[in-house]
Amino acid sequence: MSRIVTVYSPQLRGVASTEMAPIRWHRISAALAALGHTVHIASAELRRRWSGPAAMDASGVSIVPITRVDWASYDMVKTLFHLGFETVERYGGSHHPLIVSKLGSVVAAEDRAGIYFYGRQRKRLYGVQQRMSETSRFVTLLSQPAIDLWRECFGEDQRTLLVPGAVDAVVPAPVRDPYVPYGGIRCVFSGNFYRRTSGSQPEAHQSLSRRLNRLGEELSRRGARLYVVGPGDHRSLDARHVTYMGAVPYEASWDYLYFATVGIVVAAGGFMHNNESTKIYHYLRAGLPVVSEAGFPNDNVVRESGLGTVVENDRPEAMAEAAIASANRSWDRDRAVRYIMENHTWDRRVQVYDRLLNAGTRAGPGPDR
Repeated sequence: MSRIVTVYSPQLRGVASTEMAPIRWHRISAALAALGHTVHIASAELRRRWSGPAAMDASGVSIVPITRVDWASYDMVKTLFHLGFETVERYGGSHHPLIVSKLGSVVAAEDRAGIYFYGRQRKRLYGVQQRMSETSRFVTLLSQPAIDLWRECFGEDQRTLLVPGAVDAVVPAPVRDPYVPYGGIRCVFSGNFYRRTSGSQPEAHQSLSRRLNRLGEELSRRGARLYVVGPGDHRSLDARHVTYMGAVPYEASWDYLYFATVGIVVAAGGFMHNNESTKIYHYLRAGLPVVSEAGFPNDNVVRESGLGTVVENDRPEAMAEAAIASANRSWDRDRAVRYIMENHTWDRRVQVYDRLLNAGTRAGPGPDR
């Protein structure tokens, strides 16, 4: 089996378990370790107290101080998102012969419809991608449009891996109803809706907040309520129609799905060029009917699961009607859960990397996707 080190954040404080990026970092690492690989998460966190070369995480993954990483001792360096690649550069690992870099969004050399990074921020991210295209042996992308854009930008000879988002195979059991005492139709948007600041995605935040407020108003008229759970600037939400529940730890977030009536997915604009919605996998894993705006690369997952509806983009009235209809419909929830378990778990996703390593990729070319 192989030795793998995974890298995401250079933060000295622990990364939040309320956001999908660090959650994916830990879940993908644990799934690789479950296959028998030796997996180390390289962390810069000051809170760690290193009694030896590594500290064992509850998942069986070892956590090592990034300042002590011997890059040459690993068969693969796996980076997550633009930040992870920058972190490897910062700590001297960019000369490793097998860097596999995962991205959540691909940006173009210019502002592009459906990609919600603009101006200076988009330019900086594109610069990271340029260095990545020259350094990384493989680039992992979420969707076919992302692969197409990557090759448009950096050449058809680029080696890419198609690895969409996923969800846990084993999830916590229901614990408590966080919506009590409200007993009506509970529609939940669970996920990051960003902030107003330039370091986040202010344009995406503005659009998401506007759409959530409009949907919340339409739901209120129909006797339902919209709840938002996750990190973001809640001051932009209209408290008359939208209830903000805060950013909650990942394990606790499942109760907000189990005790909801409908899971809501809204887009940051007319369509998402290459970034999918990970919340779709989580809603379905919890057996929660989904009502999603059209325009995501993984719209098909809602349809194929048989537990949801995809509504025309930017039609809050139609979304509200679909949510009410979903609340009153009898669904085959078990079928949707089985569909997710068979197709969209982290255990499924890491098989791509397992095949790549088993093919001896470090010593020679491996599979393309």
